[in-house]
Amino acid sequence: MNNIILLGSTGSIGTQSLDVCRNHGYRVSVLAARKNIELLEQQAREFMPEVVAVFDEEAGKKLKTALADTPITVLCGAAGVCEAAVWESGNIVINAVVGMDGLKPTLAAVQAGKTLALANKETLVVAGSIITDAAKKSGIKILPVDSEHSAIFQCIQGLLPGQLERVILTASGGPFFGKTREELEHVTVEQTLKHPNWSMGSKITVDSATLVNKGLEIIEAAYLFGVSEENIDVVVHRESIIHSLIELVDGSVLAQLGVPDMRIPIQYALTYPERTQSQVKRLSLADVGKLTFYHPDNDAFPGLRIGRTALRMGGLYPCMMNGANEKAVELFLKGKIGFNQIGELVEKSFNIDVKGHAVTMDSIVEADKFIREYTADAASKL
Repeated sequence: MNNIILLGSTGSIGTQSLDVCRNHGYRVSVLAARKNIELLEQQAREFMPEVVAVFDEEAGKKLKTALADTPITVLCGAAGVCEAAVWESGNIVINAVVGMDGLKPTLAAVQAGKTLALANKETLVVAGSIITDAAKKSGIKILPVDSEHSAIFQCIQGLLPGQLERVILTASGGPFFGKTREELEHVTVEQTLKHPNWSMGSKITVDSATLVNKGLEIIEAAYLFGVSEENIDVVVHRESIIHSLIELVDGSVLAQLGVPDMRIPIQYALTYPERTQSQVKRLSLADVGKLTFYHPDNDAFPGLRIGRTALRMGGLYPCMMNGANEKAVELFLKGKIGFNQIGELVEKSFNIDVKGHAVTMDSIVEADKFIREYTADAASKL
């Protein structure tokens, strides 16, 4: 029986993960979130975990008071979340934390030998070699929760070594598909957050609109599946029914299809290698009617180019790209920069010379801090 450690429980992936836990009767030992203590308290009272953890110290203190009538242990700060990530009774960690905050808890869980269901793509983007090496050393599996990487993972089951030739990631195209770069100049935050197919958090929704999300997924796929950048393609698929595909050496193409519902990949990560019944709506291709495919527009949406450049440059550049993007998205959501300026700011990170720097946890943290400050300063001069 799975005993779940859920990091990022109050976000979109986190709340859907709890839906899966309810349906399957899984025990939830640990809940962790950034600072939404109102929802975290509700979740804690429903699932009665042994531990809840809060990244934000002040919010954590308030939650301790709110849960004082329960036997639940409340941990605070980044160190508290890392402690929660390795809690002894949990055997599988769902990391649904958004951004760099998910890195240290991921490494802690992997080093502790916990099975990892990973929705925090930034972890593999900034520290792919560190995480995958630690997973090999611990002998644990990294089970992808992103719909695209879960689709690839499902398609490669049963393949023999050397049979996989190409990975094809699908992209919805976001809310601005078909618009030119000039037309995107004055789009609003509200327009950007209206994704046509998925209900997600603000940061990932903006990344979907810029296609930076797909750029991050290219890097993630390279580490998860051991494929080179030139063997990873992206196709825009507006209906979000095909979640990704693989091409084999004989030219056969396999795809995983389903309604756009994140509970499918979440459940597969928790039940792997088994499959069980779910509450998800079944796919009717006749009702869908047609499936369409387009080449991505790399001029209007530079996110793919950004991701590929970071992967090719290697070293600390994926970390720099990710940190610059997180800061740029933050500034956009606050109305301080325009939509097109997100990509412009992120591409500036490639001008900084970090070639030859060793990729360690310390250098990653230092590079991330530097590039956020650099991006904020660059934004103030636009």
